[in-house]
Amino acid sequence: MTASRAPAEPAVREFESTVERVDGREVVLAETYFYAESGGQPADRGTLAGVLVDDVVERDGEVVHVLAEDPSAGSAGDVEPGATVTGVVDDDFRTYCMRAHTASHVLYGAARRTCEDLGYAGFDISPEKVRVDLTTADPLDDEDLVELERLSNRAVWDSRPVSWEVLPEAEARDRDGIAFNTKTEEGAMSGGESVRVVTVEDWDVAACGGTHVENTAEIGTITALDRSNPGEGVTRVEFAVGPTAIDRVADRHAAALEAASAADTNVEDLPEEVRRLRNEADRLDAALREAESDLLRARLGEFPTNEVDGTVWAVGTVADADPNDLREPATALLEADPDVDAL
Repeated sequence: MTASRAPAEPAVREFESTVERVDGREVVLAETYFYAESGGQPADRGTLAGVLVDDVVERDGEVVHVLAEDPSAGSAGDVEPGATVTGVVDDDFRTYCMRAHTASHVLYGAARRTCEDLGYAGFDISPEKVRVDLTTADPLDDEDLVELERLSNRAVWDSRPVSWEVLPEAEARDRDGIAFNTKTEEGAMSGGESVRVVTVEDWDVAACGGTHVENTAEIGTITALDRSNPGEGVTRVEFAVGPTAIDRVADRHAAALEAASAADTNVEDLPEEVRRLRNEADRLDAALREAESDLLRARLGEFPTNEVDGTVWAVGTVADADPNDLREPATALLEADPDVDAL
C-alpha cells in the first residue's frame, strides 16, 4: 500500500521517488507527498517529472497520480517503472488547503461553545470558500453566525498549537470529545485499526486525514459568508480564508460606510437608523394606501347611475387602477350609499 506522506509532513513541497507502475496517464510512486482528494479536501496540484498533475486519487490502497499527458511520449517520456522522478507540490494551493482545513476545525471548536447537540455532517474546500455542515438542536441564525466568526478569529489570534497523532481506533473512540464523522474522517482511518487525530490545543479534537498548519495564527482572517439549511437538522456554514476573506471584510466595511453616509449617520448607529427609516417608510406606505383608497372611493362615487330591472347601477371606468385596488373602496361605497345597489 502506498500512503501519502502529505498529512504527516504537510510542509514538504518537493520530493524524489521511484516509479512503481504506469498505466496510461496514471502513475503510482513508491512514496508520495501529493495529497489525494479525500474527506472534503481537494487533491494537491503540481507537477511530476515536469508534467502537470491533473488529479490525485486513492484507489485500492494506492495513491494514483493522473498526469495531464501520457508519460510514454513527449516531455514525460522518462516516467517509467524503476525511474526516479521529482514531484513538486503547488505551494500556494497546498498552503491554502492547510489553512482552510484547520479553519474548519477552529470553526467547529467555536460551535462546540455555542451549539447544543452538535454534530459534524460534512465538509468541503473550494478555491473561494469552505463549507462546514453542522447538526444542531436548533437552526443557527445570523447572530449565531456572527458569534462563530468572532470566536473563530479569537482562536486564530490566540495562536493555538495544532498537532496530529495516530491512535488505536478503540482508544480514540474511548476518548471524550473527539469528533467522528464518516464523511470527514476519510483518510483518518488506517485499515480499521488506527485513527489519525488532529488537535487544536484546548479548542477542538477530531478524527481527520487532511493537511493542517501547525498553529492557528497561520490561518489568518476567517470570514463568515453565509448560512443555509440543506437538510432537516443541518445548518451549512460557509466561510472564507485568505485573500477572499480579506476582500469580503473590506467590501462589507465599504458597504457599511456608504450606507451610513447615505443615512446621514455612523456605522455603529446604522442598524437603529435603518429600523427608524423602515418604520417611517411603513407608516408612509400605509398613509398612501389609505389616501389612494379614499381617492378611488370618491371617483367611484362620481359614476352616473341607471336603474335596470329595479336595481340601481353606478357605471363608469377607472382606467388607471388595478381591479384589486378597487374592491375595498367599491365595497365601502356600496355599504355607505343606500341609493346604489351595484357597481
